Amino acid sequence: MAEAEPTDLDWVQLRRDIGVIDRAETTQEKFARKFKENPFVPIGCAATAGALSYGLWCFRTGRTKMSQTMMRARIVAQGFTITALVVGVVMTAGKTLK
Repeated sequence: MAEAEPTDLDWVQLRRDIGVIDRAETTQEKFARKFKENPFVPIGCAATAGALSYGLWCFRTGRTKMSQTMMRARIVAQGFTITALVVGVVMTAGKTLK
């Protein structure tokens, strides 16, 4: 006699039987974990936001030369952030292949 096919909710009973307690990760815990895994991405994001904010403030106050410099710095910071993100993804993919 063949075994009965599992139903869609058999995994719920299986979790109860095994006793797995599933605890959700808070936002702060997730940020701390992600920051430890790849700290350069949030640093790059902060640098991008800082350069953008200061550049816009300089533009508003009439300091156009500094505004242009900060917009160029923003582009560099964005490039750094994208590079850090790609390197982090490649490193994570390399760890999972091992």
